[in-house]
Amino acid sequence: MIFILAFIIPDITQSLNISDVARGVFTNGLHRYSYLAVHVTAAVLSHSMIQPYDKIKARGLPENVAESLNKLVVVKLNGGLGTSMGCKGPKSLISVRNENTFLDLTVQQIEHLNKTYNVDVPLVLMNSFNTEEDTKKILQKYAHHRLKIHTFNQSKYPRINKESLLPVAKDMSTLGENAEAWYPPGHGDIYASFRNSGLLDQLITEGKEYIFVSNIDNLGATVDLHILNHLMSQPDGKRCEFVMEVTDKTRADVKGGTLIEYDGKLRLLEIAQVPKAHVDEFKSVSKFKIFNTNNLWISLPAVRRLQEQNSVDMEIIVNPKTLDGGLNVIQLETAVGAAIKSFDNALGINVPRSRFLPVKTTSDLLLVMSNLYSLEAGSLTMSKKREFPTTPHVKLGSSFTKVHDFLTRFESIPDMLELDHLTVSGDVTFGKQVSLKGTVIIIANHGDRIDIPAGAMLENKIVSGNLRILDH
Repeated sequence: MIFILAFIIPDITQSLNISDVARGVFTNGLHRYSYLAVHVTAAVLSHSMIQPYDKIKARGLPENVAESLNKLVVVKLNGGLGTSMGCKGPKSLISVRNENTFLDLTVQQIEHLNKTYNVDVPLVLMNSFNTEEDTKKILQKYAHHRLKIHTFNQSKYPRINKESLLPVAKDMSTLGENAEAWYPPGHGDIYASFRNSGLLDQLITEGKEYIFVSNIDNLGATVDLHILNHLMSQPDGKRCEFVMEVTDKTRADVKGGTLIEYDGKLRLLEIAQVPKAHVDEFKSVSKFKIFNTNNLWISLPAVRRLQEQNSVDMEIIVNPKTLDGGLNVIQLETAVGAAIKSFDNALGINVPRSRFLPVKTTSDLLLVMSNLYSLEAGSLTMSKKREFPTTPHVKLGSSFTKVHDFLTRFESIPDMLELDHLTVSGDVTFGKQVSLKGTVIIIANHGDRIDIPAGAMLENKIVSGNLRILDH
């Protein structure tokens, strides 16, 4: 199929009047996909390729922290919508804590850095055509904050009809009938789009050397001074051009991408690249013990060099989709971390789990809104009153999927400091000052409703549809 696509791609791009830059990016990705059919075997990662965070932290910090910070840029991936949580517009504009949005918390974090160390760390947002307009409107509220904010757009690619191999789009518009015809091609597009925007050269001219890239919905992805110092303290010629933060895999992370060694280079292996016969092996916590947090530290001069040489090499992920009307399409995507093998002296750092705190669902949202975390200067830290280093496992049912529905079901967020596991299914509401401890399972049968009364304390309980409360 991909070879047929390669023949018709000039007609696709010309019929849609795609710009030369966009055409080059799209066709380059297509050609890379042609060479994907390679068998990759995992090798044991050497200690020099993956370093424990504690070892890096033990070296301490120099007096000139400000000098290193002035060479740093924070980049947040801001191309996603909040539709999976029932919200319209950019996901970054969803309120997550004390009416602060993901974007608010990011701004607070960087502004705190700039004030504390008297430095100039800018924020760069990589938007998509889905998020650009709403994001630019909201940025006006930060006009008087102590940080510079830049934006650029990632590319847009045409979705391809799976049967005819022709583009679904009729023209370049993303409105009306064409709304589903285009898509942002994954965060691996950052390298080309960053350079094409002119921001890459501008920031290098301003003396910036590294970007810290992360998903805007990962509330644990804050600037870490110890990792930054590790990068800056390396001698010239031996500096890490790419650092990927990884963390220990749990059963909740079995689908996360992992690092492998192949031909003496670190590579990112995603589940979408694994043959079905080996998926269970990929998910094995004993074989693949770490996964990619998508917190990345990347050398700006290295990005420019690789872009000039057209040698940023990323595996293409084929993502099949079904549009609302039932049409089956394919879209080609890349992941920013997949470029790790293109950079010199690449390194993985095994960081604490606290640096991976994504909010993908309302179950995650409940955790970060609770007293499990305290909020200071935009950063969430685990409460010292929590006796266990791990977070509870929370699974909320379909009645809680949308943020609006989720919020109406809690008069206040329960006390969860001593909670291990929470499962809620069906029509359930929580009164004020509810306390949850141990394992709590609440199941309202179809047609029934359960109202947990204000002040209730549930510890190791199963609450069923007829309001019987049983010991777990």
